[in-house]
Amino acid sequence: MSASAVHSLWTIAADPISKIDTPKIEYAQLSPTLIVVGAAIVGVLIEAVVPRKSRYYAQVFVAVVALIASFAAVVALAAGGYATTKSGIAAMGAIAVDGPALFLQGTILLTAIVGLFTFAERRLDPAAHGNRVDSFAAQAASVPGSDSEKAAVKAGFTTTEVFPLLMFAVAGMLIFPSANDLLTLFIALEVFSLPLYLMCALARRKRLMSQEAAVKYFLLGAFASAFTLFGIALLYGYAGSVSYGTIARVVDGTVAEVTPALANTMGNDALLLVGAALIVMGLLFKVGAVPFHMWTPDVYQGAPTPVTGFMAAATKVAAFGALLRILYVVLPGLRWDWRPVMWAVAIVTMLGGAIIAITQTDIKRLLAYSSIAHAGFILAGVIATTPDGVSSVLFYLGAYSFVTIGAFAVVTLVRDAGGEATHLSKWAGLGRRSPLVAAVFAVFLLAFAGIPLTSGFAGKFAVFKAAAEGGAAPLVVVGVISSAIAAFFYIRVIVLMFFSEPRPEGPTVAVPSPLTMTAIGVGVAVTLVLGVAPQYFLDLASQAGVFVR
Repeated sequence: MSASAVHSLWTIAADPISKIDTPKIEYAQLSPTLIVVGAAIVGVLIEAVVPRKSRYYAQVFVAVVALIASFAAVVALAAGGYATTKSGIAAMGAIAVDGPALFLQGTILLTAIVGLFTFAERRLDPAAHGNRVDSFAAQAASVPGSDSEKAAVKAGFTTTEVFPLLMFAVAGMLIFPSANDLLTLFIALEVFSLPLYLMCALARRKRLMSQEAAVKYFLLGAFASAFTLFGIALLYGYAGSVSYGTIARVVDGTVAEVTPALANTMGNDALLLVGAALIVMGLLFKVGAVPFHMWTPDVYQGAPTPVTGFMAAATKVAAFGALLRILYVVLPGLRWDWRPVMWAVAIVTMLGGAIIAITQTDIKRLLAYSSIAHAGFILAGVIATTPDGVSSVLFYLGAYSFVTIGAFAVVTLVRDAGGEATHLSKWAGLGRRSPLVAAVFAVFLLAFAGIPLTSGFAGKFAVFKAAAEGGAAPLVVVGVISSAIAAFFYIRVIVLMFFSEPRPEGPTVAVPSPLTMTAIGVGVAVTLVLGVAPQYFLDLASQAGVFVR
């Protein structure tokens, strides 16, 4: 073989040292998420190392400290100007640190702190075998009704794994609205969905119903994740990148250099439209918008009530944040394509949630359909495509999340021999039996209905005003009609509680520990403060309403 033939078998490599850049990670800007992930890992280690007697206290302590520290980090970043002048892209283009991201992360962390108090409640059920019990199964791995389950209950076991699971879910939720490329978005989606699927299956009472809810949520969630992933693949095929900014520039036609391969795919609008539709479908599933809402009532009813409250509040905040970023940062050039579709989704969601809720006889299912109607109201703000639209959605999410957690915390208090009494007929005359609990629940229901002097009114007013100014006036009319329909079933529950005769065999109201009292108290306080004096918080949301690209 000649020397020239041998030489043609290889090429001279470029100097490898100069090509690979070392990753540059801005740890300070990512600190809120890193603190929560660290606490989740510590929680897993506590399960492995700490004796069973002390685990509950160790887990609650670690989780509370981490969530407060993470919230302090968000506030420090916002105070340092990262919400306004210094906002930028961190972690090599994977995470956006800007106003909406920090506002939503702060809301998720506050919601998680309040939700954590309901998770840690151990005084509602009568003590089993001399041990205080919580809302979660004694031993999740044992078959419902089996001998091993009875032995676990007798031994006083508690499922303290819910605390690290909660922390992993929060970590995923913190990344979800701030993701700046599609792969980070998908990983965050899975990181917060998987712990939620697990926690839905852990109810102490009605375990089979709880496991059924978890399986439904898991299967439908897997479908939604698959849609999202397929949409990501198509958008990558269209733009040759998963980065939000690059995709947006390709959609707008302002991309710097067009390679022949990119020129081929850029002309193919089918990739873009189908890919965008699939990603938005995955996000609408998480939000619980019609027609992707089928999982909501079953999962809300079957999951342990503390999990339902946390999930209803925090998942909505994270998913709407991600939806806003996709529509406003990645697809503003497609506005004329996605607005009519979102109009239709918002109208069907508002009316569907409100009308089906009227027929419900279970309080948790009623709140589930109510949350579907609220998703429609928030979508009205998303459709506005103005800075006011973003800030009104941020405000609504903040207000809504506290009302939701407070309402579900009250549901945990009304109990009979079988656990929580969620059938509406059992709530008759509750206002005479325990006026304070009924009055607090009435405040939350009035806020859901959007009655003035509650946070619900301020939120709805802001969203509808933004939608009207954004040219979606017919949508506002539908929204007001849906609100009127929804007000009927909220006020029906209030009438049932205060103006019906209590049944002799009716449920009792458990006396909670200071943890649940704090959760409910915070919910009432936020509901009234945001209703009476919303201006400061509206200004805060409008300052935080600018996305970085």
